[in-house]
Amino acid sequence: MTVDAVDLFVIGAGSGGVRAARMAAGLGAKVAIAEYRHMGGTCVNVGCVPKKLFVYASHFREDFDAARGFGWSVGEARFDWSRLLAQKNREIERLQGVYSSLLEGSGVEILPGRATVLGPHTVAVGERRITAERILVATGSRPSVPEFPGKEHAVTSDAMFFLEHLPRRLLIVGGGYIAVEFAGIMHGFGVQTTLVHRGPKLLRGFDEAIRDFLPQEMLRKGLSLRLDTLIERIEKAKDGYLAYTTGGETLAADLVLYATGRTPNTADLGLEAVGVALNERGAVIVDGDYRTNIPSIHAIGDVTDRVNLTPVATAEAMALVNRLFANRSTPVDYDTIPTAVFSQPNVATVGLTEAQARAVHGEIDVYRSIFTPMKHTLSGLGEKTMMKMVVNRQDGKVLGLHMVGPDAGEIIQGMAVALRAGATKAVFDSTLGIHPTAAEEFVTMRTPLD
Repeated sequence: MTVDAVDLFVIGAGSGGVRAARMAAGLGAKVAIAEYRHMGGTCVNVGCVPKKLFVYASHFREDFDAARGFGWSVGEARFDWSRLLAQKNREIERLQGVYSSLLEGSGVEILPGRATVLGPHTVAVGERRITAERILVATGSRPSVPEFPGKEHAVTSDAMFFLEHLPRRLLIVGGGYIAVEFAGIMHGFGVQTTLVHRGPKLLRGFDEAIRDFLPQEMLRKGLSLRLDTLIERIEKAKDGYLAYTTGGETLAADLVLYATGRTPNTADLGLEAVGVALNERGAVIVDGDYRTNIPSIHAIGDVTDRVNLTPVATAEAMALVNRLFANRSTPVDYDTIPTAVFSQPNVATVGLTEAQARAVHGEIDVYRSIFTPMKHTLSGLGEKTMMKMVVNRQDGKVLGLHMVGPDAGEIIQGMAVALRAGATKAVFDSTLGIHPTAAEEFVTMRTPLD
C-alpha cells in the first residue's frame, strides 16, 4: 500500500477543483486531485459548454427564417442530430485533454477514481492512502428528480447530451434556467416541446420584468407553456408516455425531462463519518473562508449549494488558495455576480432586482425599454428586447441591470464591470453609445417609470 503526503488534496476535477489545484501547485504546494467521472466536471461535460453549443446549433433554424427578410433565398434546411453529437463529443474530448494537460503541467498528480475521506488528514482512492495537510471538497452537484408515480420514466439533463435520436414530442418539467434553456434548444431543433411548471412564473429569483417578458417571447416562438401545473403521475403508453396533471389534462410525449433542481454530491465521500457538518440538503456547510467545522477540510462551489455558478466556483478556489498558500485576502464579491440564461431569447442580469433594491434602499428609480431590435425590423420574426435599469434615487448609483434579448449575456458582462466599479446613472448617461446597437439603450435611458 502506497502512502503519500501532500499539502492539498482536491476531490473533484471540475472548474473549481482544477483551478484550486493548479493555483496551489503554482504557489509551490504539493497537490493531488481525484476525479471518478469526467475531467472538467459538470460544466465541461454535461453542463454549460455542451449546452451552449446546442444553443448555437438550435438557433440556426430561426436564422434561416430571418434571412429571407434580408433578401436571401435559403434552400431546404436539414438538421443532422448525430453529426452535432459527434462534433460536440469531439470538442468535449479536446477540453478534457486541455484540463488534464494543465494539471499535469502544473505538477498536480491526477488520481482517477472515487475518493473517500477517512479522517481530517487522510483520503483513500481505491487501495491508495494519501495524507494531506488540507482537503478540499469540490464535487459539485447532480440533477435530482422528486418522488412521484412514474419517476422511472423521466430523464435528467445529463441524458439530453447523449440521446441517440431526437424525440418528436418532448415534455419538460421545471421552471429554472435548465428547463428554460432546453425548451429553447429542443424547440429550435424542431421538437414539439411543452414546458410544465408548478409555479405561476418561470425563473424564480430573477427580476419580475424578466419573469413577465420572457414567457411572452417563448410563446411568440411557438413553445407550449403550462404554468401553475403539477404532474401527478407518468405512465408508459404504446406510443411514448402519458403525463397526467392535477388539473385533469393528459400530455403525451416521447421523452420526459425533469429539470427540477440539483443535489450536492456528498454521498459516499465519508464526510459524515469523519464529522463534517452537512445541511438538510446534503450540502457542505462552510464559513466565510470555505472552511468546514473540521479546520483541515474545505469546500467550494456547488457542493456548498450557495451560488451555483461556474465562475463563482473558480473565484472561490482562487480566494481559498490565496489565503492558504499566499497569505493574501482576495474575497469574492457576491453582490455583483453577473449571470445569464441561454434561453431563446437570452436573459442576463447583474446586481439587485427591483424588489431587492426597494427592500434595501427604499426610494429607487426604474428605467425600462421594450423595443424591436434592428435585425428584427426586417427579419419578420417579431422578436422584442427588454432592458431594465434600477437606480438608487439618493445617490444615483446603478443597483441592477436586467435584459432579455439577443446577446444579453455578452452585453451584461460589460455592464457588470460598471456596476462593480460603482457607476452612477450620470456615468451611464455621459457614456457615448455605439450606434446602432441594442447595448446603447443602456446609456440612452432618460425617463424613469412612474
